[in-house]
Amino acid sequence: MQTLPIYNIEGKEIDTLKLNAKVFDGTINTGTLYQTINAYRANQRRGLAATKTRGEVSGGGKKPWKQKGTGRARVGSTRSPLWRHGGVVFGPHPRDFSMRLPKKIKALALKSILNNKLKENNFMILDNFKIENPKTKEVVKILLNLKAIPKENKKNKVLLLLDKIDNNLKLALRNIRFLSVDLAKDAHAYEIASCKKLIITKDGLKDLMDRLN
Repeated sequence: MQTLPIYNIEGKEIDTLKLNAKVFDGTINTGTLYQTINAYRANQRRGLAATKTRGEVSGGGKKPWKQKGTGRARVGSTRSPLWRHGGVVFGPHPRDFSMRLPKKIKALALKSILNNKLKENNFMILDNFKIENPKTKEVVKILLNLKAIPKENKKNKVLLLLDKIDNNLKLALRNIRFLSVDLAKDAHAYEIASCKKLIITKDGLKDLMDRLN
């Protein structure tokens, strides 16, 4: 059973926590991770791209010229795909890209990405995350204490998972570009995989473990 330190908002280690051995067993199933992330991204697609065929483009009811005797190629409609303003032959049409996965595969993918973050030493547990005033600088100060602000690569995002989010936190967290915030009970494999560092509160981790168990 693995043990992780618990930090306060000042960045000091105040306690330790034994991780759930059923979840944090060190296994990383890349197959389920691929399926889950692929399904999530597919479900974000709206599938609204559309083009009109020659039968849907307005006009073209009259034959441009007679069939024979002009010396020109025979044409039946001005909306032929060969013509300007004509229809599109194999263009896209609205479609449903959504994919459904079994709950067990989603749960296994979530376990895998949590184990991966732990293996990379990018998993941090906080005692709580509370601020007195809805000030962004207070949150930045906490992240500085935790050494969680990316310096070299600004694309390295930090994911903060909480047990609850009050109005003060909403106001303070919304202006930090590299920080993503979510409730731990709603976390999914894609958002954890897309961040560099994962910070989760003690109660948030409990909610996540209850969901996985």
